[in-house]
Amino acid sequence: MKWVTRSNAKVDRVACPWLIRRFVDPQAEFLFVPAERVLEVAALEGAVPFDVPGAELGHVEGRCSFESIVVRYGLADPALHLLGRIVHGADIPEDVGIEPECAGLRAIAHGFALCLGEDDLAKLRLQTPLYEALYAWCQHRVREGG
Repeated sequence: MKWVTRSNAKVDRVACPWLIRRFVDPQAEFLFVPAERVLEVAALEGAVPFDVPGAELGHVEGRCSFESIVVRYGLADPALHLLGRIVHGADIPEDVGIEPECAGLRAIAHGFALCLGEDDLAKLRLQTPLYEALYAWCQHRVREGG
């Protein structure tokens, strides 16, 4: 299936593709387009829009897009919920203090954006191991009760 979002990805728009490929749609194809074209491209390509205003899989009811995907697909893993809090805090500046890892993830994601510009597919490729490692850390935290 195709998924579409805004170009120039940083936190949520890189975390969401990791989540989607890992837990929802292993064969997912991602399209990054100018914000004003997301819904148009979604209709033309039969793609699922995410992290764009008005999308079900966006910032809804205080959630970031990652958290909305977790809710929509019924992903009950406590480590994913913790990872969602970390992504939320990294993506939403006023919530950066909700978990200790948020500020670091925000800095790393923005650093990748500075290094790679608008090469969003390279961001996905290079940051996938980061999200695997962060997910493993979240699993560890949940097991250890912290």
